[in-house]
Amino acid sequence: MTRLSNDRLNALPADVQKPDYDRAAITPGIVHIGIGAFHRAHQAVYVDDLLKDHPDWGIIGASLRRPDTKDALDPQDGLFTVAVRDAAGTRCRIIGSILEVIDANAERERLLTIMAHPKIRIVSLTVTEKGYCHDPASGELDTKHADIVHDLANPTAPKSAPGLIVEALARRQAAGIAPFAVMSCDNLPANGATAKRIVSRFAALRDAALGRFVAEEVAFPGTMVDRIVPATTDEDRAFVAEAIGCEDAWPIMTEPFTQWVIEDNFPNGRPPFEDAGAQLVDDVEPFEHMKLRMLNGSHSTLSYLGYLAGFETVSETVANPDFKTLIHDMMTREIMPTLDMPGTDLNAYRDALLERFSNPALKHRTWQIAMDGSQKLPQRLLGTIRDRIEAGEPRVRLTLGVAAWIRYASGIDENGAEIDVRDPLADRMHFLGQGAHTNPDAMATAFLGLAEVFGEDLPNVASFRQQLVTLLGQLLHQGALATVETVVNGPEG
Repeated sequence: MTRLSNDRLNALPADVQKPDYDRAAITPGIVHIGIGAFHRAHQAVYVDDLLKDHPDWGIIGASLRRPDTKDALDPQDGLFTVAVRDAAGTRCRIIGSILEVIDANAERERLLTIMAHPKIRIVSLTVTEKGYCHDPASGELDTKHADIVHDLANPTAPKSAPGLIVEALARRQAAGIAPFAVMSCDNLPANGATAKRIVSRFAALRDAALGRFVAEEVAFPGTMVDRIVPATTDEDRAFVAEAIGCEDAWPIMTEPFTQWVIEDNFPNGRPPFEDAGAQLVDDVEPFEHMKLRMLNGSHSTLSYLGYLAGFETVSETVANPDFKTLIHDMMTREIMPTLDMPGTDLNAYRDALLERFSNPALKHRTWQIAMDGSQKLPQRLLGTIRDRIEAGEPRVRLTLGVAAWIRYASGIDENGAEIDVRDPLADRMHFLGQGAHTNPDAMATAFLGLAEVFGEDLPNVASFRQQLVTLLGQLLHQGALATVETVVNGPEG
């Protein structure tokens, strides 16, 4: 079958939406680091909507770890399909906003040259929590991280996202070129402030004057991003090929819902994101908290409990009445009281989330969401737990999410089979779980010793520790299904 490409656009079926602009006239204004599935389902679509009237905001993508995306998109002239799925069917759209993908490992100097060019006014990131080379519990740069150690020793040949950004900014400063804005689109609390703290600290470790320049002159607008994007399967590729009449090596499957809230802080210019449906605000933090705690916290809880209970997808998990009630009550009773968002209907947001989780066409795998839990838990669950502890309020459902993560991360499922745990701390966690599967107290003690996850405070909160041990014991001895039923029907705790 013929591959998707510029030459094939006019031959695509009439019901497939195509770029409404001349791609040859598009020039880059954004470099995006971490060009994975989420970026292509989210930011790349917003930019695609704007290029007809604003052709100087095309995207140059960069992959830090693997050339997979480059290998898939290069033969397709950067084009790819976004397939939007719900119960009513699937709608395909071809996105043309990505002009090129650069493999940072093989083309590092070329990437830095592009980032240092005046036409690049925004560098955005979706590198996941672990890509920031930070301590998730504190949010500070991890100066012992192997990539950071390398980049400080080899500042002009960096491997990490902070290293690349700082080297490009240093080159712009030396050439008298205004700095680009650094826009984090990752699920981090206060992601703009977090990115600024990490990048500024790295710059200061390189050179004190450079650190002051980054801290004082570079804008780090915060964002809140939201769209559910499952991993693409071979079945998905076959479906898209049939729908568009040609092969797409890496289409993106997603839901109809999309949201982007952006702090309006771009001294060197930006596209009119609001014309594509984004919301520009002065302070994005309340929206970040709402999304991280209600959507991401619930998603993680569903993924660990659902996987342990034998459910392959989120929609299968939430179709179980007890699991749906658990998540509804967790959001209503334990998460929403920690949010301060006057004018926002949190009940409606909760109901919309439950409807999105229930989308049977999305097939979002619990195992996929479960990845990198050690990096995600501090933002998604533990901050909310801290707020509930401080307020002296119940948090049993939130704590169950943490217990389910520990049970999952220990590496053995309820049938005694090995779990393929994908996490930067996977080896350590597997070691911690060895021999502790019949002793919840020992397992809790071992995992609470992960200071980079739990900090120094939570392990010393006796009520939290005891509740965690109790719930772990239930998961170990009764299983996830029975434990969820017990919590749903039990007293507040």
